Amino acid sequence: MSGQKKGKEAVLFPGERLDDLQLNGLELIQDPKKFCFGVDAVFLSDFVKIKAGERALDLGTGNGIIPILLSEKTQGRHFTGLEIQPEMAEMARRSVDYNGLEIFKPAFFDVITTNPPYMIADHGLRNPADAKAIARHEVLCSLDDILRESMRLLQDKGRFYMIHRPFRLTEIMIKMNYYKIEPKRIQFIYPYLNKEPTMVM
Repeated sequence: MSGQKKGKEAVLFPGERLDDLQLNGLELIQDPKKFCFGVDAVFLSDFVKIKAGERALDLGTGNGIIPILLSEKTQGRHFTGLEIQPEMAEMARRSVDYNGLEIFKPAFFDVITTNPPYMIADHGLRNPADAKAIARHEVLCSLDDILRESMRLLQDKGRFYMIHRPFRLTEIMIKMNYYKIEPKRIQFIYPYLNKEPTMVM
């Protein structure tokens, strides 16, 4: 199965689909059996501030949704996605190629974004090899891994953006302080006015 965009074929593997992102013609390859992006990725892409000419890295990029959205929503110069699961990284690469975006790998970044696994590895985990379990649980990558590498890869005065669950906020603040990433702005996301927040950025 294949899609078509501006004369370029989208390479789709069995079970994959091409989704319209409703943003200036951008489309994304997804596989519902693996992990499709959710509203949290869209919230994070709206929350992030990237200045003209800056370089951004998305840790745990999955199918590449956040860098692809940011490439259209901001005036950043280069966007790089890093993904630990080879199949998801390949899917992201094909989406980048299909959308005519450039692949670039600088050593340091002005901005780092991440929509990491929210759950601790053994919390409700059933199949640690399953792509959805890896995306939701800290199986291959922990909060410490993300913060440590972000501290190493950020330029001086670089900015770090993350979306996570409020139940881990105390732990997040303590670990950010340990890795010398100082929180400047916090935004809670509420499903309804009279309900507890379900996400925090």
